[in-house]
Amino acid sequence: MNKLDLPVSFQSERLIFTRLRYEDAEEIFYSYASKLVCTKYLSWPTHQKITDTHYFLQYAVKAWNLGLDYSYSIRLKENNRLVGAYGIINENGKIQFGYVLSEQHWGKGFATEACMAVTHQLKKVKNIFRIGTYVDCEHTISCKVLEKSGFVREAHLKNWLVFPNQGNLPKDCWVYILQD
Repeated sequence: MNKLDLPVSFQSERLIFTRLRYEDAEEIFYSYASKLVCTKYLSWPTHQKITDTHYFLQYAVKAWNLGLDYSYSIRLKENNRLVGAYGIINENGKIQFGYVLSEQHWGKGFATEACMAVTHQLKKVKNIFRIGTYVDCEHTISCKVLEKSGFVREAHLKNWLVFPNQGNLPKDCWVYILQD
């Protein structure tokens, strides 16, 4: 496994990205991880208790150290408030990513800003040959974010992923890749 040379922290115009830490648990739980409205389109189940978030953070720290998964908190520069997270999965240079924002921060351009900032960081890293993600076909807002961030729709995958917060039924997904 080739570890990615990613910074533990970086900034965009309005946001600060920092490697997830154990100390983030309560903020993560209460701002988005325990909220079904925020986790509906995610590949992991809504956290029912704070220990779910602690287990996730144990995974996140270990996976970063192994070079498998790089998870960042997303915070506002103006007050350091946690607004979401961004995860990057490294499969030997093939990157798949996902993001989540707390509901109160939707519609303010933060998701697009986050996608563009993380993509900028990834473009600097050697040995990455593909940057992409998949999204539930019904999640049109996320599709728009990806398209505004320079990604193009590459494929339609029938019954591709079971989303645990949508009844555990397989859903169709769009594959998006970064346009060079």
